[in-house]
Formats: sequence, C-alpha cells, structure tokens
Amino acid sequence: MPQIRYSVLAFAVCTLSLAGPLQAKNTESLNYPTEAVSVPVVYNADPTVELSLEQIMADPDWLGRQPEDAHWSLDSQQVYFERKREGSELRDWYSRPLAAAGNGSVVTLSQLHQIGAAQISYNADRSMQAYVFEGDVFVRRVTDGELIQLTRDNAAQSAPEFLLDGRLVYREGWSWYAHDLATGQRIELVSLKTEDKPKAPATPSGYLAQEQHKLIEFVALQQQHAEQRFDAKKQLQQQNASIAVPAIYLGKGQQIVGASLSPKADYLVVSVRKAGKANEKDIMPNYITGNGDIAAQKVRARVNDVNPEPQRVLLVSLQDGSSTELSYSSLPGYNEDVLAEVKAENAKARGEKYKSEKVIRAIGLMNDWYWSQSAIRWHRNGEQVALMLKALDNKDRWIATVDLKQKKLIPQHRLHDDAWVNYAFNDFGWLNNSDSLYYLSEESGYSHLYVKPLKGKAKKLTEGSFEVADPVLTHDDAYIYFQANVKHPGNYEVYRTVLETGKTEQLTKLGGNTSFTLSPDESKLLLNFSTNLKPNELYVADAVVGAEVKPLTDTISAEFKQLPLVAPQIVAVPSSHGKQPVFAKVYYPKDYQQGEKRRAVIFNHGAGYLQNSDLGWSGYFREFLFHNLLTQQGYVVMDMDYRASKGYGRDWRTAIYRRMGTPEIEDLADGVNWLVDNANVDRNRIGTYGGSYGGFMTFMALFTQPDLFQAGAALRPVSDWAYYNHAYTSNILNSPAIDPIAYQRSSPIYFTQGLKKPLLINAPMVDDNVFFQDVVRLVQRLIEQENNNFETAIYPVEPHGFRQPSSWLDEYRRIYKLFEQNL
Repeated sequence: MPQIRYSVLAFAVCTLSLAGPLQAKNTESLNYPTEAVSVPVVYNADPTVELSLEQIMADPDWLGRQPEDAHWSLDSQQVYFERKREGSELRDWYSRPLAAAGNGSVVTLSQLHQIGAAQISYNADRSMQAYVFEGDVFVRRVTDGELIQLTRDNAAQSAPEFLLDGRLVYREGWSWYAHDLATGQRIELVSLKTEDKPKAPATPSGYLAQEQHKLIEFVALQQQHAEQRFDAKKQLQQQNASIAVPAIYLGKGQQIVGASLSPKADYLVVSVRKAGKANEKDIMPNYITGNGDIAAQKVRARVNDVNPEPQRVLLVSLQDGSSTELSYSSLPGYNEDVLAEVKAENAKARGEKYKSEKVIRAIGLMNDWYWSQSAIRWHRNGEQVALMLKALDNKDRWIATVDLKQKKLIPQHRLHDDAWVNYAFNDFGWLNNSDSLYYLSEESGYSHLYVKPLKGKAKKLTEGSFEVADPVLTHDDAYIYFQANVKHPGNYEVYRTVLETGKTEQLTKLGGNTSFTLSPDESKLLLNFSTNLKPNELYVADAVVGAEVKPLTDTISAEFKQLPLVAPQIVAVPSSHGKQPVFAKVYYPKDYQQGEKRRAVIFNHGAGYLQNSDLGWSGYFREFLFHNLLTQQGYVVMDMDYRASKGYGRDWRTAIYRRMGTPEIEDLADGVNWLVDNANVDRNRIGTYGGSYGGFMTFMALFTQPDLFQAGAALRPVSDWAYYNHAYTSNILNSPAIDPIAYQRSSPIYFTQGLKKPLLINAPMVDDNVFFQDVVRLVQRLIEQENNNFETAIYPVEPHGFRQPSSWLDEYRRIYKLFEQNL
C-alpha cells in the first residue's frame, strides 16, 4: 500500500472485506463483498450545524468550485485545470506546477494557447508534440520547448497527427492538409465532398434541345467551349503536379460518419450513410423567451420515428483516387436474423406466424458514449488499420482489420449480446511495436482487457468479477494502465498490466473513486480522487507501485468542511431474484435502532446505466445533502444500484432487456424488506423519489406495486419509452415497429390505473431530453381515469438538469412536504 500524505487532510483508508465466491449464469465467478463499508469522516465538522433546503439548493459555488477537465503540461512538470468562476457560468484555467504549493494561479488569456490540451499527438521519435487551441494548430519541440503556431485563421482545424515522413496533417472539415515543418509548405492531401462528381457537359436530352443544337450555331459553339474547358482542366490536373488533387465525391445526399487517414497518407478509410431529413414535428415550445414570443425549438427525434441508415465503409486510395466499398459479408453473423424470437413473439400476439429468414443487417462504425477516440484505428507504421463496427440492431460488435491489397475486411473479434452490446467499454487499438490489437470486451460477463495478434488467438489479461475501463498503452508497449473496481464494486483504483509478463499491479489504494491521466513522459499519474464525503481534488504520484500520493489542490470550502455529514454505508442487500446482491447506500440517523420505528426514503438514481452506490463523490450532490438533512430529522435513506446500474457486469446491465421497470422494482422491494429487517424502519412509512430514469421508476413502483411505498415523487420522468430517443431506447427495447410488446410492458402510461398512493410529478417544460409531453400525456390519462392521488408542478424555464437555484428549492420543498405529510 502506498504511503499517503496530505498537507491539509488526514484520514484512514477504508478496509474492504471480501466474501466467498458466488456463481452466476453466463458470467465469471462472483467475488463480491457482503460486509457494509463506508469512507471515514475527513473534516472537523461542527455538530451544531443544521442543514437547510435553502443552503442545499443554493448556487453550488458554496461547495468550493472543484477542478475540472485537468490535463498535463507538455513537459509533464505542471497541471492545468479549469475552475468555475465564482458567481458566473464561465470557467478560468489554472496552472499548478508540481513543485509549487496552493491551488495554482490563473492563466492569463494571452497565455492560454501555450498550455497544450488533453489530446496531444507525437511524431515517431516523440521529439515533437501537436495540439489544437481554439481551432488553430500548434507544435512544440520537446527538446527546447519552442512553440510554433502553424495556423491562424477562421477555419477550424482539428485532429493533428504526424505522418511517417515528418509532416503534420490536420483536418479542416472533411479536408486533410499536410504541413511540412521544414519548408512551411501546406498542401491538400484529400478532400471529401458529399456531392455528385462533376461530369463533362452533355447536350441536354429531349427533342427540342437536340434540334436547338442542330439549328442554332451559337448554342452548339457554347456547348463545344464548355466541353473544351472541362477537358483542359482535367488535363491540367493530370499533368501538372502543382495543382491540388481532385476531391473525392461521395454522392449527393450522403453524410460522412467518420474518416481516418493513414500515417503514410496513402489511404483513407471513410464511412458514409444516407443523410437523414429533418422532421418538422420534432419541436419543443418554449414559453419564456427574451422577446415574449413562443419559440418552437428543434429537438431530437423519437425512437418511434427513427430508422437508422446503414453505413458504407470505403477504402480510398490517395495514389489514384479510386474508392472501394468494403463488404461486410466476411463478418460472422452479418446476415443472421438475431431478432427472430422477438419478432415471433410479437407476431404471435397479433395472431400471426413469423418465418425467420437470413437478412443483411445494417452495420456501421461503433459510437461509444464514453470515449473520444475514432472507431478507425491505424497502426503507427501505416501498414494496418482496424475498425470497430456495430450492428445497428445493437446485438453485435466486430473488430476487423483491412487487407489493403485485397481490399477486404478480415474479422478479428466478434462480441455478440442477445440483449445489447454496451455503449461503454469499447476502447481498442494497436500495440505500437507489434501487429497485435488490444481491446476491452464484456464477453466473460465483465469488461476485461485482451490482446490479440492478427494471426493468433486472443489472450485475456485481466479476470474477475470487476470492470476494467479507460486503458492507456505506453509508447514502448511496456504497460497498459487502467481503472477498475477490483476489491469492491464501489471502489475504483488505478492498475496496470505488465505486457511482458501479464502481471497486474495495483498503483493506488485510496479507498474511494480514483481516475487518472498518464503524463506525456509516462512517468507520473495525475489522479482525480473523491469519496462520498469529499468532492474531487487533484493528486499526483509517480507511475510506479508503492508511490507516494501528493495533493495538488484543496478547493473545498470551509463552509462545506463544517457540515456534520453522515457517511452512507454501502451495504449488499440480498436479492430475491438472483445470487448477486443489490448494492445500496444507507444513511442512518443517530440512535436509529432505539425508540419507535423510523420513516425511510429510497432514492432512485437516473440514467439507468449509472452507478451511485460507490465510494466516490456523487454527481447527485444536492440529493446527497438532502439525504443528510432527512437523516438529521430521523429518516433512514437508501440509494440502490438496482439492476441496470453500471459497475456490476453485463448480466446486471442487461437484466432489464425488454422489461424495463420490472427487475428494478423487484430490487426496490428487496430494499424495503431490508430496511424493515435491519434498520428499524416502519414498512408503512416508506416513500420513494427520483429523476429521469429514477422518475420512471417512481411511476412504475407506484403503478405496479401500489402497496410498496406510501408516497412518491417523479421528477422529469419518462412515461412512454416510444417517445424517448433512439440511441438509448432501441438498445433495451428494440424499436416500437419490431417489438411493441416490450414498449407496452415497460412504459408507465399503460399502468396508471394502479396508482393508489400520493404522487408528486415535477416536470421542466423546456426539457429536450425527456420531453414535457411525457408528463402531459400521463397526466391526461390520470385525469380521464378520475384519479385524485397526484399533483403536478411545472418549471417553465428549466431543461432536464435544472439551472436556477429557485427551481431546485421549489422542487425539493415539494418533495420534502410530500414525505412529511405522508410518512
């Protein structure tokens, strides 16, 4: 265990006990701890301080304005981070040298271009670095630190990369330019156009046009001149090397999804699809505007209205301008009817019979919500390229390489999931000094790290009932660093695998949630660490086992440090529906086992696929403080990572496939039973609340198990999944056209007749995520059913995530009132 020293704080690292292994279907052996854990108190709090809703829901500046978006300096000697400006939505950049003290100093606006960026590129010998600032390209020499600005214009450049010949290439839109650093010459390598290729002028068709060209000499002469000009321009381009190369025309009505240039600048891989058309129905009225009018704002389409277009992957030769479409037919399962059982079930419900047949599936580049890398990855030698492809029915992910000579895809890995392939844990790339790929895969039931040579079998580098995330390969292929929750599902630390031996080493043991950024020289780790009681701060450590961890920032306010906060315990609630427990935070009031049975509240986190019962600082910091307020008043509060939550493996994630709102409410019922049996809670004095997905769960709990809770608050809730977006919903419920059973089984609007207990519905009106329409339709249904067990509150200026403290305060006053009156 590394020695941890803090100049400001001092606290013990929590001990995490491990229970014996459990077995789960289609997954690795479970090794989850069952003993309750919590993080220790870190501040000398004032026990006389009482929390108030006014304080909790105030502008969060009072917490201290923690560091954001931190990255290393290019020389690895200091750290830059953003920090919210007090009383403003603006951010300032700070510089914090490793050798200095304090929270660093503000970087002046005149110096911002010198601080580098989170994304930097190196040349072959790592003597030069390139990055983008405000759309312009900068290069720095590592040896002497000299900074060179390559572009200064209003055309936004992006994605700088060094070619093997030493030139730097970058993009402007879908055009690639190579910049010779020695001569200063800039040339256009290739430009993609979503237009039809220009053709030689042709005589118009039709009788009148034909006769016109025969009878009128002037018309015929103009046609001849146009043809000559076209031919002359073509000949000039072919015979004069100083002329820019012709553009690559992809066709009118096409949309470029992604493209990547070879380090040799000899090939370009590009994915295109048919461009979609805007739907005039996709609008949201905004009633509170600066000019007093009602604004019809454009919003995303509903899952019911989206039919994803398949993508075509093209291999473009920059040597002759030729383009070859890469066939998907070599991918295993490319024509399987993977939804046959779903279609058969829905057909049977209609009184029909479904006959399964092979069908060419729609396929395209993988889009991962958690990484910024491209789904097209070139080996740094320019000889190989790998693609990550995804079936648009969400059931398969492939990694394939391209045979550049034969111009065809060579499958390297297939990940199939009968539910849906995760939109996380898709990191992949090449080892730098061999023809092997590394990648993450959930094929074992958990996200783990693999290495695969092109002509060999994959080797699994990590194993166990934990999730590996954010792998970072060193330039010499010595290590792959990653974050994982090995010892406890809620405890994230930094590890690395030694590629030569396959051994995994633990680098941090801080006992909360720790993420990392490897320094440019790969000698240090910039750590972002938090606990349940302590918002995130920055730390630094050498990238070796047992290194000392040193604090870099201390931005938490003195006011926050005085709060007598209760550290929630992470407990493993036994499940009635599987061997894997449901991990949950429990906030206990003082002397909760004494006296009369207690009131309790269960909070339902949003997003579905999110982890909130961990040992780090929660994005739900207002809810965390609200739960402490309730605890001060004698409530017991529980926050469950119900099935669907992140952090617990593939089976936990996909348990809700085609039946959202059933496993989650079963888990809430187990939580209620646990509270009654273990926390001196009165079964008839328990309420629930949550926002977004948590609001959906509140609906489903009160509608489908009306005796489970005595009251509930649904905030910004989904009421009908057919109205939500395609990217999220189609993973879990397929599409309404294919699987209406799943939508009817999973949407609260079909179960409103079950409402018996008081329900508060809070809805922002300019929510472009969960539309206000969701609440409007459900409220109308309740009205038509003559149900008087609900109340509504609307927030005219708020989006999905509230911005105004007054709105937060109003919302939580209503939630608090609901619980006080009914529990």
